[in-house]
Formats: sequence, structure tokens, C-alpha cells
Amino acid sequence: HIDPESYSWEMSAKEGLLLWCQKKTSLYKNVNVQNFHTSFKDGLALCALIHRHRPDLLDYNYLRKDNAIYNLEWAFEVAERELDIPVMLDAGEVAGTMRPDERAIMTYVSSYYHYFASSQQASQAANRICKVLIVNQENESLMEEYQSLATGLIEWIMHMVPWIDSLREQRAGSKAEVTSRLEEFSAYRMTIKPTKTQEKGKLITEYNILQTTLRLSNRPAFSPVKGRTIADIEDAWEQLETVEQGVEHHLVQELVRLGRLEYLFNRFSLKCNSLAKWITESKNAIKKDIVNEFDLKKVLAKIKSDDAFDADMDTYRERLDQICNLSQDMVQQGFNKAGEVAARTQAMNGMWENLTTARTKYREDLDAGKEKQEKILEMRLAFAEKVSPFNNWLEGAIEDHKDLLMCHTIEDVNSLITAHEEFKACLSKFHNEFSDIQQAQHEIDTLATFGSNPFTHLNVTVLGKRWNELLQLIPERDSQLQDALIREKKKEELRREFGDQALNFMEWAEEENVIIAETTMGTALSLQDQLEYLDELVLELEEKRADYRDLESLDKMIEEEGIFNNPYTEYTMEGIRVAWGELHSAIKRQRTAVDNQILITESQGMTVEQVIELKAAFNHFDKNGDGILDHFEFRACLVSMGFNVDTEEHLVNEAVRSERQSDFERMLIIADPDCTGHVTFQGFRDFIALEGSDQDTAEQTITSFKVIAQDKRYITAEDIKRELPSDRADYCISRMPVYEGRDKVPGALDYMTFANSLYYEEECW
Repeated sequence: HIDPESYSWEMSAKEGLLLWCQKKTSLYKNVNVQNFHTSFKDGLALCALIHRHRPDLLDYNYLRKDNAIYNLEWAFEVAERELDIPVMLDAGEVAGTMRPDERAIMTYVSSYYHYFASSQQASQAANRICKVLIVNQENESLMEEYQSLATGLIEWIMHMVPWIDSLREQRAGSKAEVTSRLEEFSAYRMTIKPTKTQEKGKLITEYNILQTTLRLSNRPAFSPVKGRTIADIEDAWEQLETVEQGVEHHLVQELVRLGRLEYLFNRFSLKCNSLAKWITESKNAIKKDIVNEFDLKKVLAKIKSDDAFDADMDTYRERLDQICNLSQDMVQQGFNKAGEVAARTQAMNGMWENLTTARTKYREDLDAGKEKQEKILEMRLAFAEKVSPFNNWLEGAIEDHKDLLMCHTIEDVNSLITAHEEFKACLSKFHNEFSDIQQAQHEIDTLATFGSNPFTHLNVTVLGKRWNELLQLIPERDSQLQDALIREKKKEELRREFGDQALNFMEWAEEENVIIAETTMGTALSLQDQLEYLDELVLELEEKRADYRDLESLDKMIEEEGIFNNPYTEYTMEGIRVAWGELHSAIKRQRTAVDNQILITESQGMTVEQVIELKAAFNHFDKNGDGILDHFEFRACLVSMGFNVDTEEHLVNEAVRSERQSDFERMLIIADPDCTGHVTFQGFRDFIALEGSDQDTAEQTITSFKVIAQDKRYITAEDIKRELPSDRADYCISRMPVYEGRDKVPGALDYMTFANSLYYEEECW
């Protein structure tokens, strides 16, 4: 696990940046960053860096290594749009150049580094956890490594001894079986055993290192369990070497005995299986075809396929002759399976004759089907030529009657009524055309018993539904036109009423702005008196809110009626909203200025900017302005600042609260130590200062895990692996118990129990 920020100052910028890229992309498929030229050509490394820090910005699993230009352009676009990193490279040049410009890529990648390095919350949490875990791991790792090596070596020896005996004692039934045994034994002696010999030496070395380490750290000497001592391993190794003698000579003799007989029989069987499969598949293909249900296109395709089948039959006839020749050779040589070979040959000849007969009948059926489908096709083409223009007219008429009425005056409505009456006068002509189409469809259905018209998707049923729909829409449009006349009169009344009220409200707003500007610039009042005067202005605005809401209601009615212009006023609701908001903003700006002056006198131990930020958050949730927060307000304030606190159920439900001390209760002990039921600004500031300090406690370790878990009450293996070095992550995952809360998901782990165990005397392995 590599952390670029922890390297010494001697490391060059290039090395540091390269190792940072390797750390962040080590878990990504098809990414192997070794340099700043070829390693970035396919774009996957850049996409992996973005996904590693911001997985919500792109789906890495969707990317392909062979689509380099797309990957590069996607990374450039996301970085520019979401991270404000300008595009410095050309995707085509990077992907198409054998060795891209190393300095240009380094410059661009460094922009990623500087951006992501700005947010260190998760890294800080991971570093805190690592410091705690290192202390608990150092002595355990050597013990676990010895136990693992010793157990693995003993189990391997116990497995190999009976396996070697079986190679010599069991009689083989085929050449392949003997060859397999010989290859397994040779592979064992050349590759497996030398590796295990090295493991044995390593095990003895690790044992001595372990004992020395424990002695230097004032720990008791390590005593392996029974059966895992160095003496036990030496005895098992001697037994293994005794069993290996004589196996290879036995296997070579068996190989020669079975080789010649299996060769001829295997060749014959392979050819028979191949030909039988082809004959069976060919007959099944013919049987499943029902020619009477084929349209013309499919009949012609089947005829063409049948012509090609002739060439295949000539080729497979040669294979049948080869099978007969092999059969004759084995029978003449007195093979012990000669009867089986002769019977198989006779069966293959019978299958061939059956295939020839079935194919002849199939071709006759195809020729008859072709003639019938050609006639049906001609009739369907004529039908399509009639139905298409009629359907176009019908769809256009339906769309016209479904369109919303676009009219803003009474003259517009009268014009639409005239056009509608002209349309109704020509309906009889199109009714006669529809009757002709119905007759043509009946003639086609009498001859064709299956299939659809390839020249059109339309039919009489579809056209009939659309015709009936049009007839229903005509009287509906009549009613809509009459309603439009009534609506135009109502719109005129709304325009006049809004104009009058808007004029009165905006004149008042202009006068109020003048009052705020003139009365808050003086310095005669104290800071507290200035705050009180601003509060009086806020009350005056609240009294005017009813008039503002009336204007909002009128504007909503105007919007619902579709009114876009109003000749009776120059004001719009958008301008009124801006004026209303500016009144509140003016008062808020004055109050903020006064608050800042007060904070400067109150700040102790913090910068003015820090105190201002805390005071703004505190005041936001101090709804009644009494200078204190009750516990519910305090909890809401913590949530707004990103703290992970419990749900409100822990505050009101005694049964839930009694299960454990909640995170919020722990915070209250700091912010409200006297249990007064409320939190002052001083208590709030003390809590923030304490939370920002770095402490080696179970509570802070739990908080660090919460950061990595993204404020969930559980954590997953993926969360841990994403932030911790691989060895630290594996350490946590192997020891962390399963989370049993009601909100658990598959793979959820209990980091709270684990963190507490690190600070108490418990067995960790």
C-alpha cells in the first residue's frame, strides 16, 4: 500500500506521482501504470483515477480496453465538467502515437492529483486506523505465517503420499490414463516438489525469526501445536521421499502395452461420432420444417439451402467410406472389440440411407409451396398500395382533432370553427374508399391462412379503430371550440385584476427599500439596538406577506389559463419575487454585518473566520433567537455540518436508547456537560474544537470508520479495501464480526465492536 503524501522529501515529483497512480488504480481491471506514456494510451488509467475518487461520475465496468479514443474523451469530458480540470491532451494523438508525450501526460495527471489531494477526510481516517492496527498486527503476523506454512506443508505431504502410491498400485485401463499418470508424476517432481523444498527451508527460517522477535519484545517463546513442530515436519518429509521410488518405471511399461490398440479404436470412434451427429442434425432440420406454413421468402431460402446441402452430402459420403475402411482394418487385425466395430459400421450405413430418402420428399414439398406463395404476394402488394394513402389521411385527421386549440382571441376561435365545418362536409368521400379496402382484405384472407402482409403493417381492424376514433373526435372538437370562447372572456378579467394589485405592491416595495437604506446607515444605535430595529422591519414584512401571496395566487391562475401577455401592467410575477426577496436580503445583509462585529469581540482561541462560520450555523437553528439550542436543534445543526448522528428515535424511544449509548448522547456529554437540556454557543464551540483534535481512543477510531463507511452503521469489505492498504484491510476484514443490526445488508461488518476490541484485552487470532 503506497501513500504518496508520506514519502520522504528526496523522492522526485515524477516518482511520487507515478506511485500515487499505481496505488489508486491497483484494483482496476486492465490497468497497469508503469510509466507516463504507454500506460495511459487506452484511457483506462485516467478513468480509473476518476472512478477511484468519484465513482458516481462514471461506470468503469462499462469501458473496454480496445476503445481507447472513447475512454480518453470520456475522461477528459468528465474531468472538465465535474472537476474543473481543463483538457490538455488530444485523444486521437494519445491513442494513435506509439509513445505519447510523457511530459504532457505528467502535467495532465498532476492536475488530477492536486484536485483529489484537496479532500483528505477519508485519507485522514484511514491513516488513523492504520496507526492503531500496526501495533496489533506486528507480533501476530509472524505467528500466523508460521502456522500457515507448517499446516500447509504437513497437509500437502499427507495428501501426496497416498496419491503417489495410487499411481503404482492401480492398473490402468487405457493409454490416456497411463500417460496422464506419468505426466502428473513428472510435473510433481519437476515443479511441485522443488517449490515445497524451498517452503520447508523458509519455514525453518521463519520459525527462528519468530522466536527471536518474541524474545526481543519480552514475549513468551512460541510453541507450535502438536503435529506442527519442526521435528514433526522432518519426519513427514522422510516418509514422502521413501514412497516416491519405482513409480516411473512401472508407468512406462503400461504405456507401451496399451498404446497401439487404443490408437486405431479412438480414430474409428471419433469419425463415427462426427458423422452420426451430422446425419442426426440434418434429419432433425428437415423434420421440424412445416412447408405449408412458410411464406415465399422462407420457401426460397429453404430451396437455396437445400441446393447447398448436396455439396455437404458428397463430403460426408467420403467420411462414410473412411469409416468402412477403418472397420475392415481392425477386424482383419483381430481387435478384441471387432464385433462392436462391425455393428457400428452397419448402423452408420443405415442412417445414411434414411437421410437420402427424407431429403427427396422435402424438396418436392418446397417446390409446391413456392407456387402458392407467389400468388398471395401479388394480392398483398395491391392491398398495400391502396391502404397506405388512406391511412396517412386518417392519421392526419386524427392528429388535427387531437391538437390543442391554439387561440388567444375570439377571432382565432371563429376561424377554427369555420375550418372544422368544411372538414365535416367531405367525410362521405373517404367512407366509400374505406369500404373498397375492406373488400380487398376479405379476398386475401380467403386464400392466405397464415402470415402477415410484408408490404404494410396496416389492416382493416386497425383502420376501423382509427375511423371510429375520428368520428368520436368530431363532436368533441365542436364542444372544445365553444369552451374556448368562454375562456377568452375569463382571461381578460384576470389580466386587469393582476395589473391593479401589482402596481400597489411594487410602489410599497420601493418605499420600504428607501427606509431600510436610510435608517441602518447611522451609528448612533448600539449593536444590540441595531439588531432589535432590524427585527421590527422583519415583522413589518411579515404583515405584508398576505398581499404577496394574493399576487402569487393570481399569477398561478394566469399561468394555468395560458396567458402570456398583459397589456394592463409592466410588472411580472418574476420581478415582484425579486423585489420581495431583495427586501429580505437587504435586512439580512445589515444583520450579518452587525453579527460579524459582535463575533469579533467574542472570539477566543479561534480565527474570526472560524467563529463566524460556527456562529452562522448556530444562529440558523436558533429559531426563536434566544441564544441557545435545545437538543433537537443541536442535533439538526450537527447533521448540517456533516456529523454522523443517530436517528431521532434514539432521542424519544427509551427502549431503543437503552440498547447502547448513541453517538448523539456522546456528543451531548461534551456540548452540555451539566445536562441543562440545552446547548449554548460556548458549549457548541468547545465541542467543535474537541472533535477536531487527533486522539487515540476507541471513540475516534469508530468515527474514522464511519467516515470510510460513509456514515453507515456498518461497513463492507469493499469500503475497507478502497481506503486501507491491502495488508491492513485484510487484517480488519478477517477479524471484524458480522453486523447484526436491523439495517444489515449482505457482507455487512460490525466496525464498532471491532474498534472497541482494539482497546481491550481480547484474543485477536
